[in-house]
Amino acid sequence: MEKYKEVERSIIKKFRKDIWSKFVKAVIEFELIKENDKIMVCISGGKDSFLLAKCIEEIKKHGKVNFDAYYVCMNPGYNEKNKELILKNAKDLNIDLEMFDSDIFDIVDKVDRSPCYLCARMRRGCLYNKAQELGCNKIALGHHFDDVIETTLLSMFYGAEVKTMMPKLHSENFKGLELIRPMYLIHEEDIIAWSKYNKLTFLNCACKFTEDNKNELVDSKRLEIKKLIKKLKENNENVDYNIYKALDNVNLNCVIGTKKDGIYKSFLADYDKEDE
Repeated sequence: MEKYKEVERSIIKKFRKDIWSKFVKAVIEFELIKENDKIMVCISGGKDSFLLAKCIEEIKKHGKVNFDAYYVCMNPGYNEKNKELILKNAKDLNIDLEMFDSDIFDIVDKVDRSPCYLCARMRRGCLYNKAQELGCNKIALGHHFDDVIETTLLSMFYGAEVKTMMPKLHSENFKGLELIRPMYLIHEEDIIAWSKYNKLTFLNCACKFTEDNKNELVDSKRLEIKKLIKKLKENNENVDYNIYKALDNVNLNCVIGTKKDGIYKSFLADYDKEDE
């Protein structure tokens, strides 16, 4: 059996419960893919985005909804070794990948402050432009369950607000484009297990600022949160799931204030209305 067929089989057989079922659940529960959608699937070169691509392929082949998918990788300035690894993986996994170039790394390399923020913003803009060029109405990203939980805690601890990474959202600057996250319910440990089971090697971090660190991730706030969650799970294995469910179970009677569309509302606004 060809390698890519073994990989596809593992998704719907070996990892049916932990990956495939959760992928399908997210697509259905959050209404991520609809009839006649044109979806640009973004592949960064890592395990998450390549798994996303294979899951999208599977649901396109065997699902009930008719849609088109385009598999795209933006090259922000990868070195040749990393670029070749992405193209090799795409070929081995039988993914019809289009790679297009940008000079984001060169631009960000000249910035002293917040290079990661600028890089992420520029990447997003390039991808939205590419999606419009392809005539797509949706962009699929490979963010997973752990990304959602980590983003939530980062917002609380360092942004002083309760918010999370949404399963889908409309673009504010590119009319008619929607961003979706079909891997929303899949745990990172299961993606790693899938990758190891199939003996696949993916890009870890190809950033110019971190590629010299061969043996460890660059210390960051996100890594700090990842370590914290791991520590908390030692005493409560459901702590990450509970954080997720809390975001789906917000008791507005017991929060000091809320904000919607940039407008803040204090609990005091309605506090005396019951007495009246």
